Amino acid sequence: MSNAQLQRLREVHGQMRHELAKVIVGQEEVVEQLLMAILSRGHCLLVGVPGLAKTLMISSLARTMDLGFGRIQFTPDLMPSDITGTELLHIDPETGERTFRFAPGPLFTNVLLADEINRTPPKTQAALLEAMVERQVTSAGHTHELPDPFFVLATQNPIEQEGTYPLPEAQLDRFMFMIQVGYPSVEEEREILKRTTSGQPPEVNKVVTGTELKALQHAVREIPVADEVLNFAVELTRRTRVRSGEANDTVREFVTWGAGPRAGQFLLLGAKAHAAIHGRDYVASEDIHAVAHPVLRHRIVTNFSAQAEGVTSDAIISRLLESTQVGGAVGAGLPGLSSNGSKG
Repeated sequence: MSNAQLQRLREVHGQMRHELAKVIVGQEEVVEQLLMAILSRGHCLLVGVPGLAKTLMISSLARTMDLGFGRIQFTPDLMPSDITGTELLHIDPETGERTFRFAPGPLFTNVLLADEINRTPPKTQAALLEAMVERQVTSAGHTHELPDPFFVLATQNPIEQEGTYPLPEAQLDRFMFMIQVGYPSVEEEREILKRTTSGQPPEVNKVVTGTELKALQHAVREIPVADEVLNFAVELTRRTRVRSGEANDTVREFVTWGAGPRAGQFLLLGAKAHAAIHGRDYVASEDIHAVAHPVLRHRIVTNFSAQAEGVTSDAIISRLLESTQVGGAVGAGLPGLSSNGSKG
């Protein structure tokens, strides 16, 4: 990445954050993770209780980019063709010839807001898989390319599970980040009430075009990674796997399944984006630390023992980060967490 590209990326990042701050109070970490995913060409899943502006955050982010935006409100009766599109019979008014033509669904946009994705059946959830990974849709034996760039930014309600369809691990693995959206602080909540109960909502301006965004995404991928940082990402990923030789006793006791190779890919891509927006043209271990939780939290499946002891995937990731050294030896256990999951 050249100095000019790095400078322009930082300018775009700062301008996008400025525009989002017009409508979003606080949530700085959430916004930064969203922007890192955009710069890495990754999809995001935002998890939080209702009323935390998840939908507003995504729609406002889309308005800062000169890109197409679409929203799908997922419901139990939604069918795959409702989102991908379908073949329609077309009759030529002059010749009477009948042909089938593909009518694109709402997936055919640049930024797709998949609202409450866990409210739709697995068949419709699965229709997103090809689109998210291959960035294409197949209908009646024909492949249709999606616009480029293409992002799926989905939301999920973690507390209302009756009548919902939890995303399977294969679907979760397609998301680069799982972002936890928490409650605002007292000061932030006061500001939210002031802004939303008086005056007109502010206008969010466009900051970057699709062509420039793709160029910045390409520049991010060109950022070099030293072997010791690469090894750190590999070691961190492998230590989450119960049946690997790198796993320690705590992971074996509390984890059912660990992260796959896609986690390592997203660790490095997210770390590159994090380095770039902080003005560095190289990746350091702190960049891996910055993206480890959103990359790994939905790829570590804890077991019943962990749930009973209150040991979360985030807690396991934190301990792994503490005990995994860059380019060096690996600790024998997770500091601060005993084998039964209690604090030591």
